[in-house]
Amino acid sequence: MAQTVYSIDEARDVAKKRIPKIIFDFIDGAAGNESAKQRNREALEAIHLQPRVLINVDQRSLKTNFLGREWGLPFGIAPMGLCNLAWPQTDQAFAQAAQDYNIPAALSTAGSTSIEDFGAIAKQNGWFQLYVGGAEKQAMSLVSRAEAAGYDTLIFTVDVPQVAPRRRDMRNQFGMPFKIGPKQFWDFATHPRWSFASLFAGAPRLANFPNANSKQDGWDRNSGRGKIDFDFLERLRQKWPHKLIVKGVTFGEDAQRIQEYGADAVWVSNHGGRQLASAPPAIHLLPKIRQAVGPDYPLMFDSGVRNGDSVVKALALGADFVMMGRPFLWGTAAGGETGLKNVIDLLANEISVTMAQVGKVCVQDIDSSILVKSMK
Repeated sequence: MAQTVYSIDEARDVAKKRIPKIIFDFIDGAAGNESAKQRNREALEAIHLQPRVLINVDQRSLKTNFLGREWGLPFGIAPMGLCNLAWPQTDQAFAQAAQDYNIPAALSTAGSTSIEDFGAIAKQNGWFQLYVGGAEKQAMSLVSRAEAAGYDTLIFTVDVPQVAPRRRDMRNQFGMPFKIGPKQFWDFATHPRWSFASLFAGAPRLANFPNANSKQDGWDRNSGRGKIDFDFLERLRQKWPHKLIVKGVTFGEDAQRIQEYGADAVWVSNHGGRQLASAPPAIHLLPKIRQAVGPDYPLMFDSGVRNGDSVVKALALGADFVMMGRPFLWGTAAGGETGLKNVIDLLANEISVTMAQVGKVCVQDIDSSILVKSMK
């Protein structure tokens, strides 16, 4: 039976005990000394909200409109690679949650479930995220598959010109496929529940690349992606006829140019601190990008969100929608599909309570008026 958790931090603690260290570190780790990840969290926690009183907030709604659709909650599940490492069938659990809660769930290019299988479960709530790591022809074939499978939203991730070294993964000798040495064998043996469940379900793999181990036909998650530029974005925009989101933007001029190239939304993110250890907190950049693209252009946000308060803060600072990654992986690692629902319900309740405290009854009314202005 899954253990009920009462915070995202508690879900992380349970996950840390339940899954092998090599897997936990892959999920939890970040670039370099991991300072960017820490700053993301600290910056969000440092923002204060102003409580209000004697406002009728008895009837509150978390529904929100974004990219021409109504969603059940103002947050969704961000794309993450090899999610089934956290617990078997995590990708499928994400896709089902997208349907159950009417939220978007995004499948990564490096997903452990195929584009077609994920889309069959998530249906209209499934988004596909594109990395361009090899030949452009290979990337465009993934785009074609996503369109054929019925996806109506494509996420183009642009903040990984080169995969940053992650020291925990290096120490653990993390790689796909796993290289099982004495250290890894002991790690798996001391986590028998995860090991037996994973053995029964089958080893996670890069499901969108049948020949993943082939240098010619496979896909290398560590390959350089620095050749991708605005010319490619233009070709991608011409090929993809539906909603296009560009993810990993932290600079206003970049956001303006992406807007001019016809992207339907910009996603403000520093990759959860997993790319540049010296990056500033993403939340500090969100208002600047809002100013750059104007008041009506769709903006998304992630990086450091660990509670419902932080979702509200991001909305108040200019985001239209918030995405999260690690919290949902910790949820499934802590308790499978039940653990995932626990985390989603927890976040939804925290958002609702925070809205009541600041005197807001609907998501669209959340704005900068609820922020406590700096005394400096």
